[in-house]
Parts: sequence; structure tokens; C-alpha cells
Amino acid sequence: MLPLVITFLQALSGAVFAPLGAGIAVIGAGYGIGRIGASAMESIARQPEVADFIRMSMIIMASFIEGAALFAIAVCFLA
Repeated sequence: MLPLVITFLQALSGAVFAPLGAGIAVIGAGYGIGRIGASAMESIARQPEVADFIRMSMIIMASFIEGAALFAIAVCFLA
């Protein structure tokens, strides 16, 4: 009985938990990029003279988060 349950859970884990993990990764990335954008706009409003530097840093950080999220999604679907 126990080996049958373990086999069922292993089969279920690939079908259920991989998309769930990918969804969590996407939600986390979206939240992180949103926070970066909000903080950057607040910083630009406070110090407009450094807007170019803040914008560049925001884009670099957003791309790092996007790459990490893409990697997390790939790992979820490969597992």
C-alpha cells in the first residue's frame, strides 16, 4: 500500500507542484519588479538630478530579477 501511495505522490508532484512553483516564481518576480519601479519613481521625485542613474539602476535590477524568475520557471518545469 505504501509504495503505491509514494508512486502516486511522485507522479502528482510533477503535474501539480511544477506549475505551482512556476506561478509562485512569477508572482514573486512581478512583486519585486513593482517594488523596484515604485522605489525608483519615489527616488526620482525626491532627487530629479540623478534620474538617469536611478533609471539605469532600476532597469539593471529588473533584468536581474526577470532572469532569476526565468531560471526558476525552467527549474520548476524540469523537476
